[in-house]
Amino acid sequence: MPAVPLIGISAYRETARWGVWDTAAVLVPAGYVDAVTRSGGRPVVLPPTDLADDPVLDVLDGLLLAGGADIDPARYGDRAHPATTGLRTDRDAAELALLRRADEVDLPVLGVCRGMQLMVVAAGGRLVQHLPDVVGHEGHRPAPGRYGEHSVDLAAGSLAATLLGPRARVRSYHHQGVADAGVLTVSGHAEDGTVEAVEDPARRFALGVLWHPEAAEDDDRVVAGLVDAAGRRRPPRPA
Repeated sequence: MPAVPLIGISAYRETARWGVWDTAAVLVPAGYVDAVTRSGGRPVVLPPTDLADDPVLDVLDGLLLAGGADIDPARYGDRAHPATTGLRTDRDAAELALLRRADEVDLPVLGVCRGMQLMVVAAGGRLVQHLPDVVGHEGHRPAPGRYGEHSVDLAAGSLAATLLGPRARVRSYHHQGVADAGVLTVSGHAEDGTVEAVEDPARRFALGVLWHPEAAEDDDRVVAGLVDAAGRRRPPRPA
């Protein structure tokens, strides 16, 4: 039987409305689930609970840190910018615990948008809290609920370039960026100089992208890279 890599996807705890209900829910956009499934993985949704000693990573083959709310600036020693809003400190704590454990066991990790920023914070880096202050435009998040589209140049020989080639057209939705990548290697930039990809060359697969690969239904190369690395990590598991 073929191996089916189990890919944990970090989820949100938000108020949601469906049917007759309007209540707290654990959710994640279907694009992440669909991209993992199309790439041959089995998605496992991870609620933002206290995971410091949770054995969940012992049964997972890969970890996808999804996008979402801004990270608490206190995590990297900064005060909140007026545009830094909607903090979810429960996610910060839970996902940083996941990252620490993933690093200990060399679990393949893909960070998307907020997930990439969290990787930077965990690596001792710092964030730009409001990119328009630096780049002078709103192109990375042009309007509420609307993706920006731009090109990203990827460093030769990097994991990102191995997956996508020297340049890729991407969809983004973020107002924060990377001021200092910490111990991670920067492997991609947008045309305006924004850091768009980071990675840890010492790890089996540790890649963070500031754009949203799950939003491109016709290009699963980034997510497929995670699933492929996860599938090569352990002996085959029955489907």
